[in-house]
Amino acid sequence: MAVKAGQYRGMTAEQRHADRRARLLEATLEVWGRDGGPTVTMTRICAEAGLTERYFYQSFEGLDAALTAVMDDIATQIAERSVAALAAAQGGPADRVRAGIEAFVQILTEDPRKGRVAIVESVSIDALRPHRARLLRQFAELAAHEARELYGAEAWSEREGRLAATMFIGGVAELVTAWLEGTVEATPDDIIAAASHHFIATAHR
Repeated sequence: MAVKAGQYRGMTAEQRHADRRARLLEATLEVWGRDGGPTVTMTRICAEAGLTERYFYQSFEGLDAALTAVMDDIATQIAERSVAALAAAQGGPADRVRAGIEAFVQILTEDPRKGRVAIVESVSIDALRPHRARLLRQFAELAAHEARELYGAEAWSEREGRLAATMFIGGVAELVTAWLEGTVEATPDDIIAAASHHFIATAHR
């Protein structure tokens, strides 16, 4: 059977590159987010993905770049799913708030690797702390924006809303951290309920 020009095993060079990058991202999530696992290194990521370091450097400049890409991927999932859940929810503000927060929390608790990577493990790496802080600020801005959309005239001013949203996001991050580390006894539904109650109580006048 003839092989199409530029293709190998039915995949173009671009498709093969995208496939290897996706494998490396999944391997990074697995090694980095594994509970009680070894320290994340490029060597361990490549072994997990079944790829050589040559392919790693075709996708990422170095380890920090791979870790940052995983964090960004999780952040994108959270933002997209939360906004979509808010838009699709029926009922009043309380129902919509719970739907959005449920989508947020579920990503971090249904796959605890994502929670550990995004909230817990990223704190321990100096180079990633500023990026983690930026992502939390982005989530705070998103929460403040949604509060203005939900509560209209009853919403806080932009400055007050940003303060309230920052406290909300920080509180949710700490609660999920405590759950992941086993220092608080709760179910994901408990976390969703607590976060929803806090947002509903503090996101407007």
